[in-house]
Amino acid sequence: MSGAPPHVGLFVTCLVDLFRPSVGFATVRLLERAGCRVSVPAEQTCCGQPAFSQGAREEARALARQVIETFSGFDYVVLPSGSCAATLRRHYPELLADDPAWANRARALSERTHELTSFLADVIQFTEINTVYDGKVAYHDSCSGLRELGIREQPRRLLGLIDGLHETPLANPEGCCGFGGAFCVKYPGISDRLATDKSRQVVESGADLLLGGDLGCLLNLAGTLRRQGATTEVRHVAEVLADQTEAPPIGRE
Repeated sequence: MSGAPPHVGLFVTCLVDLFRPSVGFATVRLLERAGCRVSVPAEQTCCGQPAFSQGAREEARALARQVIETFSGFDYVVLPSGSCAATLRRHYPELLADDPAWANRARALSERTHELTSFLADVIQFTEINTVYDGKVAYHDSCSGLRELGIREQPRRLLGLIDGLHETPLANPEGCCGFGGAFCVKYPGISDRLATDKSRQVVESGADLLLGGDLGCLLNLAGTLRRQGATTEVRHVAEVLADQTEAPPIGRE
Protein backbone atom coordinates (compact mmCIF):
# COMPACT_ATOMS: atom_id res chain seq x y z
CA MET A 1 0.00 0.00 0.00
CA SER A 2 1.51 3.31 -1.07
CA GLY A 3 0.81 6.84 0.11
CA ALA A 4 -1.02 7.83 3.25
CA PRO A 5 -2.85 4.98 4.98
CA PRO A 6 -6.60 4.99 4.43
CA HIS A 7 -8.53 6.44 7.34
CA VAL A 8 -11.21 3.97 8.37
CA GLY A 9 -14.17 4.79 10.60
CA LEU A 10 -15.13 1.68 12.54
CA PHE A 11 -18.87 1.28 13.01
CA VAL A 12 -18.86 -1.03 16.02
CA THR A 13 -22.59 -2.02 15.89
CA CYS A 14 -24.95 -2.33 18.85
CA LEU A 15 -24.56 -6.07 19.40
CA VAL A 16 -20.75 -5.92 19.39
CA ASP A 17 -20.79 -2.99 21.78
CA LEU A 18 -23.25 -4.58 24.19
CA PHE A 19 -22.47 -8.30 23.96
CA ARG A 20 -19.07 -8.92 22.38
CA PRO A 21 -16.59 -5.99 22.54
CA SER A 22 -13.76 -8.42 21.73
CA VAL A 23 -15.04 -8.44 18.13
CA GLY A 24 -14.49 -4.69 17.96
CA PHE A 25 -10.94 -4.98 19.29
CA ALA A 26 -10.18 -7.81 16.85
CA THR A 27 -11.53 -5.69 14.00
CA VAL A 28 -9.25 -2.81 14.95
CA ARG A 29 -6.27 -5.16 15.08
CA LEU A 30 -7.04 -6.55 11.62
CA LEU A 31 -7.54 -3.14 10.05
CA GLU A 32 -4.32 -1.80 11.54
CA ARG A 33 -2.41 -4.86 10.34
CA ALA A 34 -3.81 -4.13 6.90
CA GLY A 35 -2.22 -0.69 7.01
CA CYS A 36 -5.26 1.39 7.91
CA ARG A 37 -5.58 4.23 10.37
CA VAL A 38 -8.63 3.45 12.48
CA SER A 39 -10.93 5.76 14.40
CA VAL A 40 -14.00 4.82 16.42
CA PRO A 41 -16.34 7.85 16.65
CA ALA A 42 -17.87 8.11 20.11
CA GLU A 43 -21.01 9.71 18.65
CA GLN A 44 -22.10 6.58 16.77
CA THR A 45 -25.37 4.92 17.73
CA CYS A 46 -27.63 2.32 16.12
CA CYS A 47 -27.63 2.08 12.32
CA GLY A 48 -31.43 2.09 12.33
CA GLN A 49 -31.95 -1.41 10.97
CA PRO A 50 -34.48 -2.47 13.68
CA ALA A 51 -36.58 0.61 13.04
CA PHE A 52 -36.34 0.22 9.25
CA SER A 53 -37.26 -3.48 9.27
CA GLN A 54 -40.33 -2.77 11.44
CA GLY A 55 -41.59 0.03 9.22
CA ALA A 56 -40.66 2.93 11.51
CA ARG A 57 -39.22 4.89 8.62
CA GLU A 58 -39.08 8.32 10.26
CA GLU A 59 -37.08 6.94 13.17
CA ALA A 60 -34.84 5.08 10.71
CA ARG A 61 -34.29 8.27 8.68
CA ALA A 62 -33.28 10.19 11.80
CA LEU A 63 -30.71 7.53 12.69
CA ALA A 64 -29.44 7.41 9.10
CA ARG A 65 -28.79 11.16 9.11
CA GLN A 66 -26.94 10.88 12.41
CA VAL A 67 -24.75 8.06 11.07
CA ILE A 68 -24.03 9.92 7.83
CA GLU A 69 -22.96 13.00 9.76
CA THR A 70 -20.81 11.01 12.19
CA PHE A 71 -18.92 9.09 9.49
CA SER A 72 -18.65 11.85 6.89
CA GLY A 73 -14.91 12.44 7.22
CA PHE A 74 -13.52 8.95 6.59
CA ASP A 75 -12.09 7.30 3.51
CA TYR A 76 -13.98 4.12 4.38
CA VAL A 77 -16.56 2.95 6.89
CA VAL A 78 -16.12 -0.68 7.98
CA LEU A 79 -18.48 -2.83 10.02
CA PRO A 80 -17.99 -6.36 11.45
CA SER A 81 -21.58 -7.14 10.45
CA GLY A 82 -23.18 -7.91 7.12
CA SER A 83 -26.64 -6.86 8.26
CA CYS A 84 -25.61 -3.42 9.53
CA ALA A 85 -23.32 -2.87 6.55
CA ALA A 86 -26.21 -3.70 4.22
CA THR A 87 -28.35 -1.11 6.00
CA LEU A 88 -25.82 1.62 5.23
CA ARG A 89 -25.02 0.43 1.71
CA ARG A 90 -28.41 -0.68 0.43
CA HIS A 91 -31.09 1.01 2.51
CA TYR A 92 -29.83 4.49 3.39
CA PRO A 93 -30.02 5.68 -0.24
CA GLU A 94 -33.57 4.31 -0.39
CA LEU A 95 -34.58 5.85 2.94
CA LEU A 96 -33.33 9.32 2.02
CA ALA A 97 -34.01 9.31 -1.73
CA ASP A 98 -36.74 11.95 -1.44
CA ASP A 99 -34.69 14.24 0.80
CA PRO A 100 -32.54 16.45 -1.49
CA ALA A 101 -30.35 17.62 1.37
CA TRP A 102 -29.34 14.07 2.28
CA ALA A 103 -29.77 11.86 -0.79
CA ASN A 104 -26.30 12.54 -2.23
CA ARG A 105 -24.68 12.14 1.17
CA ALA A 106 -26.43 8.81 1.65
CA ARG A 107 -25.14 7.57 -1.71
CA ALA A 108 -21.62 8.78 -0.92
CA LEU A 109 -21.62 6.94 2.40
CA SER A 110 -22.98 3.83 0.72
CA GLU A 111 -20.06 3.78 -1.73
CA ARG A 112 -17.52 4.05 1.10
CA THR A 113 -19.10 1.43 3.37
CA HIS A 114 -17.92 -2.18 3.56
CA GLU A 115 -18.41 -5.28 5.67
CA LEU A 116 -15.12 -6.29 7.32
CA THR A 117 -14.17 -9.43 5.37
CA SER A 118 -15.24 -7.88 2.08
CA PHE A 119 -13.12 -4.81 2.83
CA LEU A 120 -10.05 -6.89 3.70
CA ALA A 121 -10.38 -9.33 0.81
CA ASP A 122 -11.75 -7.16 -1.99
CA VAL A 123 -10.75 -3.56 -1.25
CA ILE A 124 -7.44 -3.80 0.62
CA GLN A 125 -6.63 -7.30 -0.72
CA PHE A 126 -5.02 -8.16 2.59
CA THR A 127 -3.14 -11.47 2.70
CA GLU A 128 -0.74 -11.17 5.64
CA ILE A 129 -2.90 -12.96 8.21
CA ASN A 130 0.06 -14.71 9.92
CA THR A 131 -2.22 -16.69 12.22
CA VAL A 132 -2.27 -20.35 13.23
CA TYR A 133 -5.39 -22.26 14.22
CA ASP A 134 -5.14 -26.03 14.54
CA GLY A 135 -8.71 -27.21 14.20
CA LYS A 136 -11.82 -27.76 12.12
CA VAL A 137 -14.23 -24.88 11.59
CA ALA A 138 -17.64 -24.49 9.99
CA TYR A 139 -18.81 -21.19 8.55
CA HIS A 140 -22.35 -19.80 8.68
CA ASP A 141 -23.31 -17.40 5.89
CA SER A 142 -25.62 -14.74 7.29
CA CYS A 143 -28.66 -13.83 5.21
CA SER A 144 -27.95 -10.10 4.93
CA GLY A 145 -24.26 -10.44 4.13
CA LEU A 146 -24.89 -13.18 1.58
CA ARG A 147 -28.02 -11.96 -0.14
CA GLU A 148 -27.63 -8.19 0.07
CA LEU A 149 -23.83 -7.81 -0.19
CA GLY A 150 -22.68 -10.98 -1.95
CA ILE A 151 -20.38 -12.03 0.89
CA ARG A 152 -19.59 -15.71 0.51
CA GLU A 153 -16.03 -16.37 -0.63
CA GLN A 154 -14.35 -13.40 1.09
CA PRO A 155 -14.25 -14.81 4.64
CA ARG A 156 -13.28 -18.22 3.33
CA ARG A 157 -10.38 -16.76 1.34
CA LEU A 158 -9.10 -15.06 4.46
CA LEU A 159 -9.55 -18.19 6.59
CA GLY A 160 -7.67 -20.15 3.94
CA LEU A 161 -4.58 -18.11 4.82
CA ILE A 162 -4.54 -19.48 8.38
CA ASP A 163 -2.06 -22.31 8.96
CA GLY A 164 -3.67 -25.48 10.30
CA LEU A 165 -7.28 -24.40 9.80
CA HIS A 166 -9.56 -26.81 7.98
CA GLU A 167 -13.10 -25.86 6.94
CA THR A 168 -15.75 -28.56 7.25
CA PRO A 169 -18.70 -27.51 5.08
CA LEU A 170 -22.23 -27.45 6.40
CA ALA A 171 -24.97 -29.27 4.52
CA ASN A 172 -26.72 -25.95 3.88
CA PRO A 173 -24.35 -23.12 4.85
CA GLU A 174 -26.60 -20.50 3.23
CA GLY A 175 -29.70 -21.45 5.18
CA CYS A 176 -31.08 -18.97 7.72
CA CYS A 177 -30.20 -19.44 11.39
CA GLY A 178 -33.61 -18.19 12.47
CA PHE A 179 -32.49 -14.97 14.15
CA GLY A 180 -33.52 -12.24 11.72
CA GLY A 181 -33.71 -9.53 14.37
CA ALA A 182 -37.37 -9.18 15.38
CA PHE A 183 -38.25 -12.25 13.30
CA CYS A 184 -37.23 -14.57 16.14
CA VAL A 185 -39.59 -12.68 18.48
CA LYS A 186 -42.54 -12.51 16.08
CA TYR A 187 -42.24 -16.08 14.80
CA PRO A 188 -40.54 -18.08 17.58
CA GLY A 189 -41.72 -21.45 16.32
CA ILE A 190 -40.27 -20.99 12.84
CA SER A 191 -37.15 -19.39 14.29
CA ASP A 192 -36.56 -22.33 16.62
CA ARG A 193 -36.92 -24.86 13.81
CA LEU A 194 -34.41 -22.97 11.65
CA ALA A 195 -31.92 -22.62 14.50
CA THR A 196 -32.29 -26.27 15.48
CA ASP A 197 -31.70 -27.42 11.91
CA LYS A 198 -28.64 -25.21 11.45
CA SER A 199 -27.21 -26.31 14.80
CA ARG A 200 -27.72 -29.95 13.83
CA GLN A 201 -25.71 -29.32 10.67
CA VAL A 202 -22.92 -27.76 12.72
CA VAL A 203 -22.69 -30.80 15.00
CA GLU A 204 -22.85 -33.24 12.08
CA SER A 205 -20.02 -31.40 10.32
CA GLY A 206 -17.64 -32.39 13.10
CA ALA A 207 -16.36 -28.83 13.43
CA ASP A 208 -14.72 -27.76 16.67
CA LEU A 209 -15.65 -24.14 16.04
CA LEU A 210 -18.47 -22.31 14.27
CA LEU A 211 -17.59 -18.96 12.70
CA GLY A 212 -19.62 -16.23 11.09
CA GLY A 213 -19.65 -12.54 10.35
CA ASP A 214 -22.86 -11.44 12.08
CA LEU A 215 -23.04 -11.46 15.85
CA GLY A 216 -26.84 -11.77 15.93
CA CYS A 217 -26.65 -15.09 14.08
CA LEU A 218 -23.80 -16.29 16.26
CA LEU A 219 -25.54 -15.42 19.54
CA ASN A 220 -28.62 -17.28 18.33
CA LEU A 221 -26.70 -20.37 17.25
CA ALA A 222 -24.47 -20.40 20.33
CA GLY A 223 -27.54 -20.45 22.55
CA THR A 224 -29.16 -23.21 20.52
CA LEU A 225 -26.01 -25.34 20.51
CA ARG A 226 -25.61 -24.93 24.24
CA ARG A 227 -29.22 -25.93 24.94
CA GLN A 228 -28.66 -29.02 22.80
CA GLY A 229 -25.62 -29.94 24.88
CA ALA A 230 -23.20 -29.54 21.95
CA THR A 231 -19.54 -28.82 22.68
CA THR A 232 -18.95 -26.80 19.50
CA GLU A 233 -17.54 -23.36 20.26
CA VAL A 234 -18.78 -20.22 18.48
CA ARG A 235 -16.79 -17.10 17.57
CA HIS A 236 -16.92 -14.16 15.20
CA VAL A 237 -14.59 -14.64 12.25
CA ALA A 238 -12.65 -11.47 13.16
CA GLU A 239 -11.49 -13.01 16.42
CA VAL A 240 -9.83 -15.96 14.70
CA LEU A 241 -8.41 -13.91 11.82
CA ALA A 242 -6.84 -11.50 14.32
CA ASP A 243 -5.58 -14.34 16.53
CA GLN A 244 -7.48 -12.72 19.37
CA THR A 245 -9.30 -15.55 21.11
CA GLU A 246 -8.57 -14.74 24.74
CA ALA A 247 -12.25 -14.07 25.46
CA PRO A 248 -14.41 -17.13 26.14
CA PRO A 249 -16.39 -18.44 23.16
CA ILE A 250 -19.77 -16.82 22.59
CA GLY A 251 -22.29 -18.06 25.14
CA ARG A 252 -19.66 -19.54 27.44
CA GLU A 253 -18.63 -18.25 30.84
